[in-house]
Amino acid sequence: MSHRKPLIRRTFLQERYEILIKRQRDGKATFNELTELDDIVNRDPTIREIVLIENYFMPDNDDNSGQANPVKEIIKPALQTSFFDRLKDFLGRLFILPVAHTKALIV
Repeated sequence: MSHRKPLIRRTFLQERYEILIKRQRDGKATFNELTELDDIVNRDPTIREIVLIENYFMPDNDDNSGQANPVKEIIKPALQTSFFDRLKDFLGRLFILPVAHTKALIV
């Protein structure tokens, strides 16, 4: 009887992802490899899910609390601006833009 490890079915992209992550963690990844890693994560939904779980729901090694808190990183309150603040910002952009172009032309 042989005592082999059970086979784990993986796709080519999952294998390539593992290789590229190891190279990135070791600091040996080139720019092209990092670009390929980014493309793999964006293209494959199963790998994207793994990355999101690792980044947001796993506790960090540097954190002493032992628990991950994804709410702080994911949910950020939206700032409500009043009508007058938006109007003031619009007018500020409207009048600053031509002044910047005239200074560039004069100099």
